[in-house]
Amino acid sequence: MNAAPPGPIVPAALLERPFQVDGPAAFAGLALELFRLHAAHNPVYAEYLHALRIDAGQVEQVDQIPFLPIGQFRNRRVLLDGLTADLHFTSSGTTGNTTSTHHVPWPSLYERSFTTSFGAEYGRPSRWRILALLPAYLERPGSSLVYMVERLIALSGDAKSGTWLHDLDGLAALLRESGDEGVQTLLFGVPFALLDLAEKHAMPLPSTVILETGGMKGRRPEMVREELHGILKEAFGVPAIHSEYGMTELLSQAWSQGGGLYRCPPWMRVLVRDVNDPFTRVAPGRTGGLDVIDLCNIASCPFISTQDLGKVHTDGSFEVLGRFDHSDLRGCNLMVG
Repeated sequence: MNAAPPGPIVPAALLERPFQVDGPAAFAGLALELFRLHAAHNPVYAEYLHALRIDAGQVEQVDQIPFLPIGQFRNRRVLLDGLTADLHFTSSGTTGNTTSTHHVPWPSLYERSFTTSFGAEYGRPSRWRILALLPAYLERPGSSLVYMVERLIALSGDAKSGTWLHDLDGLAALLRESGDEGVQTLLFGVPFALLDLAEKHAMPLPSTVILETGGMKGRRPEMVREELHGILKEAFGVPAIHSEYGMTELLSQAWSQGGGLYRCPPWMRVLVRDVNDPFTRVAPGRTGGLDVIDLCNIASCPFISTQDLGKVHTDGSFEVLGRFDHSDLRGCNLMVG
């Protein structure tokens, strides 16, 4: 797949900048630079600023930057002027609903984002046998999650790494084999399929990390995170269930190594807005709507107002507690807390 060149309004050096963020000052500097770029050259974002009657020239601090409602990705082409995209990620949606599309001109930028953040949490993929139990995602085209997992599987270099659709018996046999051999294994799984595996093949998995991602996709009733994780921990004898927070409209992920507490890579930040006033921030530890700054979202929009509910702690870690009632049941981490 050929990546589109950066183009005149996106110099190649800008694609390196997210990975050079080394503190609050560098984060704020790049966020404001990208804000000015999108205010001037992103038609959808510029239209949104105009509707809010916001003068981009008056925005001087990160906390003044407006966040684009994520629903704009459903029926608008959210992309900087002059760019074309060969890669298009689409959300799973529900029957009859319009799905979101994220136009990605530079697949290498997405790959660098997830390999760097994964590496910071789990080390090189080559340390792992990576397995992925992702029905629903694997059954449709355009999943950013499948794109990420398939590339991590390739980077693992393990001949037995791979994706699994419905063969729970075969997957269980491989997990037992990996345990007997002491092979460090990472199992990505959509929650409803992990529950199916737990019910049919409960077994201790001392050398396996279980990482859930996504919701029940209409296959099972939604459940609180604590209940889901409790069932999986008991079935597989593991001390914690890991999680990934990402979505179609982002090019970065946050990772949780247990307890539903997510941490962002240096170029990503999650903020919380008041549920009744989207332009008011709430104090750390208070519940509200989640807004995400993803500095790798250079081409589409780095400032996304999601439909997730959660809370951010003073150290920057965050929790996802559910969704607004009117939002679609799709994307990652849809458990209600």
